[in-house]
Amino acid sequence: MMKRMILAVFVLTLLPAALLAQSKFKYVGANACKACHLTPKSGAAFTIWQKSVHAKAFATLATPAALEIAKKKGIADPQKDANCLKCHETAAGVPAAQLAATFKAGEGVGCEACHGPGSDYKSMQVMKDLDSGKTKGETVGFKKGGDEKFCVTCHNSESPTYKGFNYAEYSKKIAHPTPKQ
Repeated sequence: MMKRMILAVFVLTLLPAALLAQSKFKYVGANACKACHLTPKSGAAFTIWQKSVHAKAFATLATPAALEIAKKKGIADPQKDANCLKCHETAAGVPAAQLAATFKAGEGVGCEACHGPGSDYKSMQVMKDLDSGKTKGETVGFKKGGDEKFCVTCHNSESPTYKGFNYAEYSKKIAHPTPKQ
């Protein structure tokens, strides 16, 4: 019992404070973003995402090519393998308590993969407060996204299909700035 307590204290001291603080935020799923981010007036972020390879990332794991790669690596089902899901599915590996009832597995790499769990920033008022600077992103779990350092956590040579990653080129394909009102 004492060993478990010591191990628990040791592990908790190693976890970054940001990770511990973020655990209160829940993933709500891309559809929770859709209502406000669908139209051109809002930047059409949902539509841009929906047409992107990110939206299809989970489904890609069921293709014949992915199944062949998985077979060579001794993976029975890439859609269930943690090493595959970490880059092909938003919120892969997070505790179930961090998934809101609206979150649907299988959406691929959705909004919250880059912007953080949306439970506390999904409302129009909070988004306006973020935009105006009245609210700081970290207090509601929001991240600006679009950071090359973050992107290369998946787009790197660890991926069996990696062919190089040109951040400047690829980030343009998913860019979705919100027009100034």
